[in-house]
Amino acid sequence: MKLNEIRDNEGAHKKRMRVGRGPGSGKGKTAGRGVKGQKSRSGVAIGGFEGGQMPLYMRMPKRGFNNPNALKLAEVNLWRLQDAVDAGKLDAKGEIKGDALVAAGVIRRVKDGVRILGTGEVKSALTLVVWSASAGAIKAIEAAGGSVVQERIAAEAKAAARVEKRNAAKGKVPAAKAPRGDANKISARTTRTASKA
Repeated sequence: MKLNEIRDNEGAHKKRMRVGRGPGSGKGKTAGRGVKGQKSRSGVAIGGFEGGQMPLYMRMPKRGFNNPNALKLAEVNLWRLQDAVDAGKLDAKGEIKGDALVAAGVIRRVKDGVRILGTGEVKSALTLVVWSASAGAIKAIEAAGGSVVQERIAAEAKAAARVEKRNAAKGKVPAAKAPRGDANKISARTTRTASKA
C-alpha cells in the first residue's frame, strides 16, 4: 500500500448535486429553488422570520441569563456521605477529596469541583477537602467532630492577592481606600490643565 493509493470505502462520500447545469441534469434552470421570490435569491437568511409577525423567540418571556463562566459543581448531600461510610466505601479516617468520592460511587465525576449540601445527617467525623459547602453542611460536619476545607476560599484569596499586586505595580489605589473623586483621575486632570497653561 502506498500513500497515493489510499481510498475511502465505496459509497462513503456521496457526490453533491451540481445544480443549474442544463435541463438534462434534473436540476437545471431554477436549480431546485422554484420560481422567483425571496428564497430563490442568494444571500437570504430568513431563520426565525415569520413574515413580519412577532417571531417566537421574541414572544417568549426572558428571565435571567446563563453565565458562561459558571462552575459546574458536583453536589453531594450529607446522607450520601454517611451511606458510603456505612457501606465501607469511604474511609472516614482519611482525607476525603473528589477522586475518593468518585471511587466510592458517591458521584459520577468531579467536574469543576464538589459542593457539600446539608440534607440528611452525618454521624462520622469526616475530613472533607472540597470546593465549597453550605453553612448547614459545615455546621453538621463540625458537630459530628469532622472538618471541611473549602478550596474556594483559598482560590478567592489568591485571586484577590493577584489583583492587589497588579494594581500596586500600576500605582493604582484600591477602590475601598480611594478618596472621593478618585485621586488618579484628579492628578491626571491637574497635570493636563497645567500643561495647557
